[in-house]
Amino acid sequence: MTVKRRSHGRNKKGRGHVKRVRCASTGKAIPKDKAIKRFIVRNIVDASSMRDIREASAFENYALPKLYIKQYYSVEAAVHQRIVRSRSTENRRNREPPARFRR
Repeated sequence: MTVKRRSHGRNKKGRGHVKRVRCASTGKAIPKDKAIKRFIVRNIVDASSMRDIREASAFENYALPKLYIKQYYSVEAAVHQRIVRSRSTENRRNREPPARFRR
């Protein structure tokens, strides 16, 4: 039978069973190795509120803490929200990580 991916869409490789995690979008329980993972680092408050806090602060150069979140998405939710895109058969063989970009 033909196979679409050599890993069958998983990263298990020798483990018989993998615990499940919840999708951040749909709440669906998916295996942790199959989930699309994204680590999000962002400010706790938006830019306009940050400016107000900085002006009202008694401390100079106070760095507001950041929010660190690891989110798991099911394949269908990640495709729907365009977190990942489908690739052609030739491009699926490319195992290089995508180019990282800085905001």
